[in-house]
Order: sequence, then C-alpha cells, then structure tokens
Amino acid sequence: MKPALLRYAGVVLLALLAAAAHAGVGVRELPGLEGDGPVTVFYPTNAPAQTKVLGPFTLQVAWGAAPVRGNGRLVVMSHGSGGSPWVYSDLAMRLAEAGFVAALPEHKGDNWHDHSMVGPQTWKRRPFEVSRAIDAIAADPQFAPLLSLDRVGMWGMSAGGHTALTLAGGRWSPAALSAHCQVHIDDDFPTCVGTMLELHGTWADGLKKAGARFAIRHRLDDATWYGHTDPRIAAIVAEVPLAADFDPTSLAHPKVPLGLVRNGQDIWLKPAYHIDVVARSCGSNCTMVSNLADAGHGSLMSPLPPDLHGPEVRLLADPAGFDRALVPQAHARITQFLQQHLLP
Repeated sequence: MKPALLRYAGVVLLALLAAAAHAGVGVRELPGLEGDGPVTVFYPTNAPAQTKVLGPFTLQVAWGAAPVRGNGRLVVMSHGSGGSPWVYSDLAMRLAEAGFVAALPEHKGDNWHDHSMVGPQTWKRRPFEVSRAIDAIAADPQFAPLLSLDRVGMWGMSAGGHTALTLAGGRWSPAALSAHCQVHIDDDFPTCVGTMLELHGTWADGLKKAGARFAIRHRLDDATWYGHTDPRIAAIVAEVPLAADFDPTSLAHPKVPLGLVRNGQDIWLKPAYHIDVVARSCGSNCTMVSNLADAGHGSLMSPLPPDLHGPEVRLLADPAGFDRALVPQAHARITQFLQQHLLP
C-alpha cells in the first residue's frame, strides 16, 4: 500500500476507534474569558443521550455529562453573523462522534440575541475570541486533562469563515470592502448591505444603492489592515467565507493547511467575489473540501433555523432542488480534513 494510503487508513482507523470508545455526545456551556460570551462545548461522553429542547431546536445529547477522552484534539467553531451554536449542532456532533471536542464561542455583538456590532467591529474581535475560547478550554479542569492543545483545529462559516481566513494568515481592511461595494453593489448587494434592504427590480432600487454607497463610503473609511493568528491552530476550514475585503496575496500561502467549502448557489456571498477569489489566490496551497453546485449560503447549516423571515428566507433557505442528503456527506469531508491534519 502506498504511504499516502497508509496514512489515510490510519486516520480512518483512529476515528473508528475513537467513535467506538464512547457512547454519546455531551454538551456543556463554559463562561467566556475577558467579558466574552459563553462557549458551548460538544464532546465525547459515556453518558446516554437524552432529549434536550432548546427553543425551536431538539437535540439528542447528554447535557452536562462528564467528558471522556476522545482523540485528544480540540476544534473551535466560529458561527455566522447572528448565529447560535444550535444551527451547527449536527456538524459539532459529527466532530464529537469522531473523538474531537468542539467549542463554539458566542461572538459578542454578533449573535442570535445581539446584533449591535455586526460588521467590521465584530470581525476585528472574532479571531481573538477564538483564541480566548482555546484558553477557556485550557483552564477548564474537566477538559484540559483530556486534550493536547498544541494542534487545534478551527472551522468557520460566513462571518465565521472570515474569522477562519484571518486565522489562516489573511489580512483584511474595511476600506477594501468599501472599494468592493462601490464597484459591485449591483450584483453583490447582500454582502454590502446585509438583510436591512432588498432590491426588487423597481425604481426604488437606484435610491437604495445610492444610499448604501454613501453610507458605506463614510462608515468603512478605515484603511488599516487587520489580522491575527494563533500558533496553537494547526488546520482550518473556511465555509462560504465573506472574503471580498481581504488582500488576496495574504492568502496565497496560508499559515496552516486550509480547507474551503463552496456552495455554488450562494446569493448572500456570491462565490465569484468571495471563495473563488480565495481559491485562486491559494491554488494548490489549499484544499477544496466540499463544492456543492446546488447548495445555497445556509444549506450546510443543520438543523436549519426554523424561524427565517424576510430577506433571510431568500438568502439562507435551500435553493429549489438542493438535496439535504448531501449535508452529512459534506460534514464528513470536513471532519476527515481535520482528522488528516490534526491526528498523529
């Protein structure tokens, strides 16, 4: 057998052994450090799963159960703008079933109950919140003895994908986003405006675009380049990332193995202006982990938010014809990428 196949077989065997070593997935919430929001943790446990209702979501997990050692590795997950841990719980549980501890920090000012800092203000904070989430796990007396934190994984979606690209060594600037929006607001309107306004093909669209350009030009006038890396992070996956504000050359040689997840029917962050630019920049230095031609921006969120309304329906709901049977397959490929680069 070729060496590469031997390595892959070893990774699969380790994953199977880790999955067989515990009976279920536990969930706990840790307090964040330095005023950060809570960190929700999914992890291997020997306790049986029970039904846990969290608002509109119902999970089968062992809430608050004692953790057991899995594969000894941590993965930090960065949610999208306005997100909660629960819309990523299927991926988090997949990671825990493979032996990982998965930690989801709640990003301050940009989460399901607080939208006060959406945009560059939170993008500056998010990478540091990921680092502090690692610190919170390292300080916890139950999790710390079960983990080796010299090789941590990281995954992020949408605004969390922006966080992922930053931690991979990318540098971004609010002014770069402003420049993008001045040119491309016609066909990348949701990136520039979010869900506040929609274009409807009427005479009012011109006024909306002119007002948006004016506001963006005055709000995003900071030409500073921002970045942050963490030497403990050893592999990263960026899913449908917001990327139009990055210096593409800064992602030509990622600091760590970088996987990309592309959804071909993403109309919130159109691939041509975001992930496709990243993929061209890093070329063979990154990996296209998943590329689903019919998936929309939120198609790999699982379970999907049940209370979508207004523009969110068009931007996040599955496009017509998308097969959600592809979701666990994509989650499996993300898990395999992290296994490949984090396990011995």
